[in-house]
This record gives sequence, C-alpha cells and structure tokens, in this order.
Amino acid sequence: MSEVLRKAREYEEKHRKEPPAEIRPKFHFTAPVGWLNDPNGFSWYQDRYHLFYQYHPYGTKWGSVHWGHAVSSDLIQWEHVPAAMAPEDDYDRDGCFSGSAITMKDGSHLLMYTGFVYDESDPKHRGIQTQNIAIGDGSNYRKCTSNPVLSVDDIPGGGDPYDFRDPKVWMDHDGILNAVIASGEEMSGARIIVFRSNDGVHWKYSHVLLENRYRFGRMWECPDYFPLDDAEVILVNAMDMEEASPEFHSGNNGLYFLGRTDPDSKRFLESSVHTLDHGMDFYAGQTMLAPDGRRILIGWMQNPGTASEHETVHSYFGQMSIPRELHIEKGRLLQMPIRELESYRTCAVEHRNVTLCSEKKKLDGVSGRILDMELIIRCRDFKRPFNHFEMRFAQHGDRFAALTFSPVSRSLRVSRPFSPETSMKLNERETVLPKWDGMLQIRMILDEGSAELFLNGGETVFSMTLETDPKADNITFVSDGDLILDVKTYKLDSTLR
Repeated sequence: MSEVLRKAREYEEKHRKEPPAEIRPKFHFTAPVGWLNDPNGFSWYQDRYHLFYQYHPYGTKWGSVHWGHAVSSDLIQWEHVPAAMAPEDDYDRDGCFSGSAITMKDGSHLLMYTGFVYDESDPKHRGIQTQNIAIGDGSNYRKCTSNPVLSVDDIPGGGDPYDFRDPKVWMDHDGILNAVIASGEEMSGARIIVFRSNDGVHWKYSHVLLENRYRFGRMWECPDYFPLDDAEVILVNAMDMEEASPEFHSGNNGLYFLGRTDPDSKRFLESSVHTLDHGMDFYAGQTMLAPDGRRILIGWMQNPGTASEHETVHSYFGQMSIPRELHIEKGRLLQMPIRELESYRTCAVEHRNVTLCSEKKKLDGVSGRILDMELIIRCRDFKRPFNHFEMRFAQHGDRFAALTFSPVSRSLRVSRPFSPETSMKLNERETVLPKWDGMLQIRMILDEGSAELFLNGGETVFSMTLETDPKADNITFVSDGDLILDVKTYKLDSTLR
C-alpha cells in the first residue's frame, strides 16, 4: 500500500471513530469525513453492492481526489470501508477522477478511472486526462503497471486531451469489455466514444457512439450506456447549457437519450432526449445491473456549478441520492425509489378523499422530516379545474420548501426560498408535465437535508438539498379551487433492518 493511501485510510478511520458532531442523513449516503462528489464503480461484487465515489478526506471543499468506498447488502444502509485509491502516480497525481467497475472472468474486481495531471505549460491551467486500471478483491486494489491504458495518443482525430474522461465499462455476451468515454472535440463540442478490450488492460478505439454537435452544453461528462426494456439508453451530464425550453434549464443538466444503435454504422440513433432530473441537485448519475436484473441509478445530490457556494458547518459535505429503479414506458424513462426502501417504512397514516378548497390545510399525522409520502391530487370537477396547488414541506413558521402545480399550463415548480444561497436560480426549478388528465401522483422522500419528488410514476423527478433546521417538519396543502387529496405517509426508521 502506498504512503498516500495509507495516510488517507488512517485519517478516515480516526474521524469515523469520533463521536458524530452533526445530524447526518439517515437514508442518503455520506462520506465518513470530507468532501464527496460523483458516484463511481457502482457495482455488484462478491454478494455485496459496492459504491465508490470522488472523495477528498481532508476538507469539505473539492480537493485532492481519492476514491472512497462503501458496501451494502440492500442499497440503503451502507458500511464505510477503507478508501480504495489515492492520487499518487505520474498519471494521476492530481486526482483519481470518475470511472466504473466490473467483475472479470477470473473473479477479480476491475476499476477503470480517469487520471488527472495539471499541465503546467497550459495558460488555462487545465489537466491532461488519461484512462487507468486498478484490480482488486473488493477490499484492496492495485493499480496496473501498464497505466495509463489509454492516453492522448489513443484519442481519435480531433480529440481534446483536457476533456477525455469518465469511462463506463461493461462486458458483452462474448466476454469482450467495452467502455464509453466522454471526449471533447472541436467540430461537435462533445462526443461519446467506445473502446474495446479482451483483458481490461489493452484497449483499442472502436467507434463514435453519439455526438453533441453543440446542441446540449459545452462538454459532456460521466456517460452511461445500457439496454432497458425495449430501447437503449445513453446518460450524459451536459455542462454549461443555456435554457432553451422548460425541459432544459441553464447550467449543468443530466440528460437521457432513448434510441437504438445502428448495427452497421454503430451510431446511436436518437428517438428522444429529456432531462434526467429537474431539481437543483442531481448530477453524475451512474447505473448498475443488479443480480435480479433491475437497472439501478444513483447520483450525486449536488451540482458542480453551485456546490462550492454552500456554507459547510459539518465534518462532511455531499450526499448521494436514493438509488432508483429504471424502466421505460411510452417513450419516457421512469425513475422510482428502490423497493428496498419500503422495508424501512413504519407508522402509516392515511387520509382519503380530502377536499381542499381555497384554504391551507394541515392533516392530522402528516408531518415529519424523515418520511416517505404518497399523494394523489384529483380534480373535483374536471370542467372547473383549480388554477394553483401548493404543497409546503420542511416547514416551520414562514420558512418552507414547496412544490407548486398549475394544471392550466401543466407547470411544476420546486423551490427552497429560504436556503442560504442568494440566487433564486439556485433555489427553484420549473418544468412542464408531458400531460395532465385530471390526476397527479406524487411520491416524496424526505430525509435530513434533502427532498426527492417522483411524479406520475417517476416520469418527472425533482431532487434538492435542504439546508434548513431538521426540526422544520410541518407539511401543509393549499389550493385556489376544489380538488381531492389522497395522502399516505410512512415514517422511515433506519433501525428496521
């Protein structure tokens, strides 16, 4: 073990044993100490789920990027295990950036990641990015002596050595390894390219899968590519987008493309593209295939454009989303919390056929800050629909977060107006429902410091962090016209394992 990795492991072990000085999320993964961002190496190996992540153990601001590591039996309760990798070699001395993991034929666990080294000759102080391998047994990982396995010389014509990152690897039925990698390129801005390997060490360029052509942002990051139901899916994270419609907000967006790969050209033929999560805080999503065949997504509940603006008072910063099960239905990607979360439900409270009419209403027993809530809104008279509905949560006095819905325009908005950020662009997001048939279904997961809202079976999703007092736990409903509510809530208890 290197001295750099040993030091990181000793540091996180020391701080893990210290009494916690803060309230942490109960159902959203956080690092034992320090800074956390992108999920990496999300995989199933040796009968456990593994989650690696971008990690700076020595501070709560982005810094020297290690790979943290945790394991779980159910994707809800995670056990911290010693850090897997540290920046220490000529090819990654300034950061072990994002990547993925796969089980090899010989039973070893292969990590493929981007190494980062600042180019001192570059006036913009950018970094050279290469692809590297580490192989291990689920606890300890050894970097390959052949690293980097892909470097500047392997990028096809027009590629940018400063934007060449985030390999997502999978194995074909014939045992060949494939990796999609995000690559900057002068003519298209960004593209997803494919490399192949027989052994995980020797890689060759295969083809361009998808090009941006300057449609969605400046550069793409953290690509993913997988079959799902009756289609194929590409995930990308587009940087520096301009707001073009209610579908795509300005800044950094997680996007999903649905389509098919042409067997002759090997190009991905898009049928549609949508925002993955419309909230303020979801980025760098990565999927894995669970042993039971479910495609599961997890993401960083922050945004690279705004994360540095948060004031940090805890010993850690950053959290992951609740893992989500993915499906495709009627040309849309559906995301819902993994079913394992339901094992932690307790203390059910239900109200049916509640009439809401031009007043604010608080329902008995409907409150909490660690909560799983199911809500259905129905028009009382579809010929005379209400114009405005609002659900306030994480509420104490005049401080709250909110979901608002206007059926005439089909507009949905989430907001956190009392968050410490000063720009409302950071504190609200709005989109438009694909359709409105007189009923809206909402599933909301509340935890210490976050809210995730899944609408109409996960067709539209909002994720956001909440930097408000954990005691702010009231939930109220208000409308300017007649509607009917069905509400069911459950407390979530992390001890029910």
